[in-house]
Parts: sequence; C-alpha cells; structure tokens
Amino acid sequence: MFETVRCKLTPPKSVDLKCIIRLNTDPDVRRFLGGPVEEEAIQSAFSRYIESGNKNRFWVIRLKQNNAFIGIISLETHHNGIDTEVSYMLLPEWWGQGYAHETVQPVINYALSGIGLPRIIAETQVANIASCRLLEQLGMQLEGTLERFGAQQAIYATNITPKEGPPDA
Repeated sequence: MFETVRCKLTPPKSVDLKCIIRLNTDPDVRRFLGGPVEEEAIQSAFSRYIESGNKNRFWVIRLKQNNAFIGIISLETHHNGIDTEVSYMLLPEWWGQGYAHETVQPVINYALSGIGLPRIIAETQVANIASCRLLEQLGMQLEGTLERFGAQQAIYATNITPKEGPPDA
C-alpha cells in the first residue's frame, strides 16, 4: 500500500468492481483512451487482476479522509513488450485538484527505486494536453510520437532517479 498526503493506494478488492466499471465506461474519462469499454470486458479484466494477487501492480486510489474511490493507477508492460508503463485514470469530479500528480509520483519512485526498474514510460494521446503536462511536471520527457489506436500518441520516459525514497508498497 502507498500513502500520500491525501490518498492511499491499495490493491483492488471485489467491492471496487462497481467503481472501476463506472471509471472505464465514462466517456469523459475514456475520451483519449479509445472510448468507453464494454462492462463484460471490464469484469473479465478485473477478475484476472484479483486472481493474480496484484502481480501486475494495479492499485485503487482512495481519499484518506473518507475512503472515497477516485481512480486507479498501474504499472504494466507497455505495448512494446519491453518497457514498464505507468497508467492512471481518475473520475472527472477529481480532475484538476492535484490528485494525479500526488499519486503518480510515488508509483514512479517505487518503480525506479523500490523495484529497481531502469525507466518508466507513459503513453498518452498528443491531444490529451492535461496528461502531457502532468507527465512533464513529473520529470518525464517526450521520447517520441507514434500512431496507435487511430490517434497520435506521445511516449514519455524517465530514468531520472527520484528525489524521495520509495514508499512502502
């Protein structure tokens, strides 16, 4: 588990499925991610995560104050089959309040220092200005662009040593 000033990141539990379905079927959340996902596909993927014992490093983001579900974050193998990608999604009502920055940074630190990965990448649509800006604020640098999923994607990468030690996971 990770803790930040306002949030806690915990492995998903069965009770989180309803919120994860809401997140993945929300057209605003999925605007730059290929659109809403079918509920059946979400349930299937969620079952695999639960059964894996969180081997894939997938966390639910909750507010410490009231345990409210605000999103998810993960470290998974990127489409290139080589790199590890940090991915995150927050429900729209939590956008613009610094929660993504607050939770993505310690996960990057954990990946680089805690488990010793040489670098982390993130892929986002070039059109997703807010996500591009966040990744740059986190110290990631634009490595290149490519066409995937019918849109121009930006690949950001970091192998910068984190300033803070890794949180407990």
